[in-house]
Amino acid sequence: MKKYLFITGLILLTAMLALAGCGSSKTSVPKDTAAKITVTDDNGRTVSLKDVPQKIVPLSASFLEPLEKLDAGLAARVAAKTGISEKYKALPEVGNVYNVNIEKVIAVQPDLVICYKDMNDKFVHNFEENNMEMRTYAQVKNTVSVLGKITGNEAKAEELNKDMDERIAAVKAKMPQESKRIAILHSTAQNVTVQLEGSIAGSTAQLLGFTNIAAGSMPLENNSTAAPYSLETLVAANPDIIYITSMGKLETVQDAMLKSISASPAWQSLAAVRSGHVYFLPQELFLLSPGIKYPQAAEYMAKLAYPEKFE
Repeated sequence: MKKYLFITGLILLTAMLALAGCGSSKTSVPKDTAAKITVTDDNGRTVSLKDVPQKIVPLSASFLEPLEKLDAGLAARVAAKTGISEKYKALPEVGNVYNVNIEKVIAVQPDLVICYKDMNDKFVHNFEENNMEMRTYAQVKNTVSVLGKITGNEAKAEELNKDMDERIAAVKAKMPQESKRIAILHSTAQNVTVQLEGSIAGSTAQLLGFTNIAAGSMPLENNSTAAPYSLETLVAANPDIIYITSMGKLETVQDAMLKSISASPAWQSLAAVRSGHVYFLPQELFLLSPGIKYPQAAEYMAKLAYPEKFE
């Protein structure tokens, strides 16, 4: 059996994967084998690798672009409608991020598997994995640093993070010195929630210096990045801008939200609605992690708030 390293952003674990039954047991590099790479995760645990992994399988498309920039060797990838470069299109697919095929992962005999929290939780349980995230900008940067160390390209990872910092700084430099009060709603076919700073859109807004009216709210029990939605609370806060993220078919969600807004006197009383500052954010940047496209997410959000500054 091979040794596998599982990552869901920043928490690392080595495990032995049984080819039948998906069983697992903890293991480590043998004492008589010199470790070439040592990484410390957010739990303070140290993971050692004998060699730079050459057969990586990332279970989210969010990891593909940073891995490509770091010259990583991939054995397979998940299926995705966007975010797949020409370099990786011919690789075997192991299902999509919501429905990974464990047998296909095993079949390519990877030496490193990168998982995504909340998307691969059923895998995480099988592999005795601890939770790790790549939603906020800080988490993305930390993940790039970890991947840089694992792939033996720490200098490239540092350059990549520096480039993202500079591009975000350039976006902020175009913005007026003021703080817009914003609300970020997340709409699905079932319900609406309010996004907190730990969400992708919330982290992006925080980078830009916007004031999230939901900051400090009690998060949902099963989702630390969101809080319960209340139209009364929204009306009382009366934000300058309302951003909306969505899951599912964007056109369907958008039509439903716009119908609710137009039919509700409470919605119509909001300054953001009266001024036309209600915006739907693209799923490719704000549903799953944008990864190293965080500067594009920041520019997209800033441009909606200040279109005249980004002409």
